[in-house]
Amino acid sequence: MPLIALAVAALAIGFEQLIQWKYGPLGIIAFVLLTVGIKAKNTKISGVGAALLVLLLAQPG
Repeated sequence: MPLIALAVAALAIGFEQLIQWKYGPLGIIAFVLLTVGIKAKNTKISGVGAALLVLLLAQPG
């Protein structure tokens, strides 16, 4: 069990670093809003985070 938790944490940190490298601080803010909204079961916050990520992923270039 601790090995699985460690692997999941490593993947989450890696994904966060990838988002920050590719999309900058706004990507991190969107990712944090999405995760906080999911953990708090708040659909408004998670919706805003998801919408920001979609807008960042959809921009050309």
